[in-house]
Amino acid sequence: MPAQTSTAAPSPAFIELFRARTDANGQMRFDQFMALALYDPRLGYYRQPRRRTGCGAGTDFFTSSTSGPVFGELVCAAAQTLLAEKGGRAADYVFVEIGAEPDGGGVLAGARHPFGGARTIRAGEAIALDGNCVVFSNELFDAQPFRRFVFRDGAWRELGVALEGRELREVVLPDAPADDEAARVLPPDAPEGWHLDLPFASVALAREIAAQPWRGLFLACDYGKSWRELIEAAPAGTARAYHRHTQTNDLLARPGEQDLTCHVCWDWLAGALARGNFTSVNVESQEAFFMRHAAGYLAPAIADTANSARRRSLAQLLHPAHLGRSFQALRGRRDDSR
Repeated sequence: MPAQTSTAAPSPAFIELFRARTDANGQMRFDQFMALALYDPRLGYYRQPRRRTGCGAGTDFFTSSTSGPVFGELVCAAAQTLLAEKGGRAADYVFVEIGAEPDGGGVLAGARHPFGGARTIRAGEAIALDGNCVVFSNELFDAQPFRRFVFRDGAWRELGVALEGRELREVVLPDAPADDEAARVLPPDAPEGWHLDLPFASVALAREIAAQPWRGLFLACDYGKSWRELIEAAPAGTARAYHRHTQTNDLLARPGEQDLTCHVCWDWLAGALARGNFTSVNVESQEAFFMRHAAGYLAPAIADTANSARRRSLAQLLHPAHLGRSFQALRGRRDDSR
């Protein structure tokens, strides 16, 4: 496969930023490029004060939280059910959403919630958690920087980014050191040209959340695959870009103006929770999760034929042809923060 070259030139400001951060060869790893493109305080995609989600002009992608208050109501109902399984009351917990979009009030916007309090932690803000919490995120982990590898000429090669003139170009980087985190997980062999996108930063984020002194319920809605699926069923990798509701493979185009993402590895995230003393760790489709744990909300909502808008939202969130199967829910609980 030939190396990628961006079809949309970066802005002069991003070129200046990129040049200041490259190594002696004028290159950087893909995850470092992605961190700049998404999270640089001045130029990063997720740090821009604009609307990214929804169907309006200038938006880039649709997600569960843009379906109106129904998604928040489902999350509240499921959280109440899960807390009650251990005798907990929602009123004794603070609902904390991590990674909420800056243009709205988060998943609880427009929804009546039963919690003792609610707050959001947005991109760039420090994660501080203590006491009784319900920690929630929607499409947070898939937006974390990831490293890219390709199996070429009998070995795994790491992919990076370089600037040639005013164009960004994909390059093969020097071999990683033997003790590198990637060397410990990359399979010893693969078909020629097989790509792997390794979301290590998402695991680091899960560990950071688990390391905080809080107890309660962890719930993340996202899209991902098992490690086996990543190494056996995704030959082109899972990296992609979104711009104006169009999915592309041009990961280097217009940095700071498009979303970059890859599938999370559910095995890795579940393992991070388990090592953080979380129990009842489980991954299931978004459809199955809400059907099982928000049944008390769903039964009357589905029966209410007069509220067509809510029924449409439920179909979008739960139907296997829409978000119900393409998204999954990871949950775990911790009854003691020690």
